[in-house]
This record gives sequence, C-alpha cells and structure tokens, in this order.
Amino acid sequence: MDEPEKSEKSDKSEVLEVPSTKIFAVRTTTGQERNVAKLVAAKIEMKEIPGKAILVPETLKGYVFFEAEGPHFVEEAIAGIKHVRSRVPGVVDFSEVERYIVRKPVIEELGEEDIVEVTGGPFKGMRAKITRIDKTKEEVTLELLEATFTLPITVHSDYVKLVEKMQTQSGEV
Repeated sequence: MDEPEKSEKSDKSEVLEVPSTKIFAVRTTTGQERNVAKLVAAKIEMKEIPGKAILVPETLKGYVFFEAEGPHFVEEAIAGIKHVRSRVPGVVDFSEVERYIVRKPVIEELGEEDIVEVTGGPFKGMRAKITRIDKTKEEVTLELLEATFTLPITVHSDYVKLVEKMQTQSGEV
C-alpha cells in the first residue's frame, strides 16, 4: 500500500516542476511595436532565452506584451533593442490582455449615424455616415460625406473603421 502513496507524491512533484508564466508589458515607440516584437523574437531564439509568447495588440499603440517565467528574462530579451523604451513595472493580469486577444466583430461597435472611414475598395479613405446596418449579412449602408451628392453605398462591415460615435441624447429632453 505504500507504493500508491509514492506515485501520488511523484505526480504532485511533476506538477510543481512546471513553472508558471507571467505577462509583462514593454513600452515601445509608437508605430514600432511589430518591429520590436520581431527583433525580440529573433533575440529570444538566438540566445535561447525562455520566452513563451509575444502579443502586439492592434488597438493599443506603444506597448508589446511578453509572456515569460520572470521579469529578468524580459529584461534580457529587450536589452539593446531599438525602439524599446522600458519595461512596465509589475505583472499584467491576463484579464487585461484578454480583451486584445478575443476580437469582437466590427459590426458590434457600429451604430446608425456613426461616422466611419472606408478602409477598402474604390471609396478607400473617404468618410461616411452609417444610414443602415444589416447584422445578419454584416453589411452597412453608408452616405459618403465627401461626395457632391448623396450616394448610398453598401459595404461589408470589415471595410469600415469607426471614426466618431454618434452622440446619444438620452440625457437631454
């Protein structure tokens, strides 16, 4: 009967041997986040620094997140890398990073009367006002603001970027 107890202890020790990783934030020059991530990834691979993951969120400018076992590994990885400003002190909670990983559809953020910029197609770069939203087809109907006459166009919601939310007047009578 002593043998099963030994195997249970060995199972527990195996679980304890797995190091827990933490997420650390690093400030970078705005617009250079991807370059920093590529340079750090190359350095981690070359020097065999135990880094787990690198996250470059599109919506958060000037920051890159690193998953590592400790801050000293992040410091070693970012040392001497161009465009790195500093490591943010402390550890970042996964719940804070999760919103950058789980991406919700663009159409969920859009509302009628919102001002958007067209990001693809022949009207790329033009601003427009949303007149109708079809969530089942994921399409929006727009009125181009820069056109000389009102021309409604319908595009997929992936081809618009929210510029300005319509002001809700719920507080006013």
